[in-house]
Amino acid sequence: MRTFAPRGRSLLSALCSSAVALSLAVLPSTAGASGTAGAATVAAAAAQGVPARPAPGPAPDPSLPVHVLTRADAPLDNPLKGFARFYRPGADQNTGYPHALTWSYFGLSEVMTDPSDCRSYDWSVLDRALDESASYGNQTALRFYMEYPGDPGNHPSDAVPHCFDGHVDYRTNTRWGTTSPDYDNAYLLDGLKDFIAAFGARYDGDPRIGFIHMGLIGLWGEWHTWPYDTDTSADSYPNYMPTDAHGAEIVRAYTDAFPRTELEVRYPDSAGGAAAGLPSVGFHDDSFCFREGSPLAGVTLPRSMGGAPYSQLQRAVERGVENRWTTASMGGEVRPEIQPRAFSNWPAGSGDVDDMKACIELEHTTWKMNEGSAAYSPTDPGVGEAVRLMGYDLTVDRAYFHDTAQGTTTVGVRIGNDGVAPFYYPWKVSLGLKDSSGEVVRTWDTPWDLRTVMPKKIRAFPDWGVGSDPTYLDHGYDRYFGADIDLTGVTTGGYRLVMKARNPLESISSKAKKLRFADAGQNADGWLDLGAMTVGADGSGTASYEAEAVGNTLTGTAVVAGCAGCSGGAKVGYLGNGATLTFRNIDGGTGGTRQVTLHYATAEARSATVRAGDGTARTVSFSPTAGWTTPGTVTLALDLDSGTDNTLTLANASGWAPDIDRITVS
Repeated sequence: MRTFAPRGRSLLSALCSSAVALSLAVLPSTAGASGTAGAATVAAAAAQGVPARPAPGPAPDPSLPVHVLTRADAPLDNPLKGFARFYRPGADQNTGYPHALTWSYFGLSEVMTDPSDCRSYDWSVLDRALDESASYGNQTALRFYMEYPGDPGNHPSDAVPHCFDGHVDYRTNTRWGTTSPDYDNAYLLDGLKDFIAAFGARYDGDPRIGFIHMGLIGLWGEWHTWPYDTDTSADSYPNYMPTDAHGAEIVRAYTDAFPRTELEVRYPDSAGGAAAGLPSVGFHDDSFCFREGSPLAGVTLPRSMGGAPYSQLQRAVERGVENRWTTASMGGEVRPEIQPRAFSNWPAGSGDVDDMKACIELEHTTWKMNEGSAAYSPTDPGVGEAVRLMGYDLTVDRAYFHDTAQGTTTVGVRIGNDGVAPFYYPWKVSLGLKDSSGEVVRTWDTPWDLRTVMPKKIRAFPDWGVGSDPTYLDHGYDRYFGADIDLTGVTTGGYRLVMKARNPLESISSKAKKLRFADAGQNADGWLDLGAMTVGADGSGTASYEAEAVGNTLTGTAVVAGCAGCSGGAKVGYLGNGATLTFRNIDGGTGGTRQVTLHYATAEARSATVRAGDGTARTVSFSPTAGWTTPGTVTLALDLDSGTDNTLTLANASGWAPDIDRITVS
């Protein structure tokens, strides 16, 4: 099976997109339920405007030491974003520019194969394609159609199921030579809705599928039948499109059937804008960033940026859904004619290639079909920047945890998004420990939801009137996530603390592309290195608490200072003469007497009082160390309460105390 005949792909797509453009140029809005133009509706519509900023989320746990991670470019084939290549059975899907998505069409008659029963389905054609793409580690984006002008490869051009024969009137689109069923026929509508329900029951949430385009209607399943469309006043062609009310039934059938898998429909105003009130439905711009006509006008950017009246984003602005990306994906196809040179003038465009960076930023593009990407160099800096900008680009810039821990301990991370869109799926995020050989010896699932990490900056539409173009607005935040992990049973020793967002496709294919963060510590196996952690065994090990941790309390002249020889590279100095340091959130385990070691630095003999909680303060003497950046230790037995609410205060009311690096509790 082949989605497209290789020699005919570009021509067919070009014709398809041109047909859309011609039809939309005449009619920039869809028809009403009665089949008449809805110009009044468009005239009354308005841009949605600046989207509300999401809540910033919780602050980092102040009791946890901070570990700074180093940023690095994310890989080009992160899953569910970037370019999609076309499915061809038996072909190596991992050639050409790195990618993690495969695109395919399917004729409806290939699944509805029984000529006497419209509720009988053979899903083998779809399963074969999904399985093969999964074997390469790729998810699939797909669409079903009934009318396909030209050569669809090994799929049927006429894909109207024969179970409709005798029940549905068929018309001929003489411009394209296709059979166009009566989309308003009740028997056909019931058959389509039954198919969608069965499709969803079998495949909603299937890890092999990334995105589903609501096809079925019109030429190529693209929700137009040009020239047999809603514009009947300027030509002799009748309207073959369904009424908006019937089109809306198809849209609603999809959203009912697929609550988990990302859905996209061709136009913001398809079916009279039926998807405008459905936050789970994204849009699918299959003439992405192309300019056409004389003078040239963009078919993606809005009129305020030189776009045509029928451009994708103009239609979105008129429907007030230009911010739909906040809840649903934006897909489509880089216009085939420009694919070989679409990024040659990145970030701007030239000639019939529009401002590519503006197209990605304003549409908040997550993915695009781009067969021409097969010839791109993986080292092309412009293409690389564009791909990383598309969709999500997640970075963990801070990790929060105790260097030495035992029992139950808290781990936190701070994640930012430098892409143009959120991650749209609730993939499970796990924490783990790797031993010295690199083997993951223990994992813990977290409730962390990557979908809540929104882009930190968004580009404003000129239509919003908030500044000259380009204006970038603050939107999302670096978001903190924290979780408790139980180290009970972990063998005492040194480990690497790691985290991973697990691609569900990994349960099917060992080659599943891993979600990887834009961090230098990101490993190819999907695990991100957060730093070293020493683990005690069953409460008998040692826990470490840094003096400079942000949750501690410093009074008077006490101050955090750099210290090359100290743990974490810092200490707290100028203690004493009334200035104090209080360690907080110390884990006392089950309670009782614990050995507390004070790690300090001083070039002269000093003393300090040490008090656990509200207990009696004890005076401790500290011998000189080799210098102010070379720690020594003093150990004493202190009574701690059970749990993690213990405190320890160091002070000296009448003289200077030593500088404090950290304490360890065992």
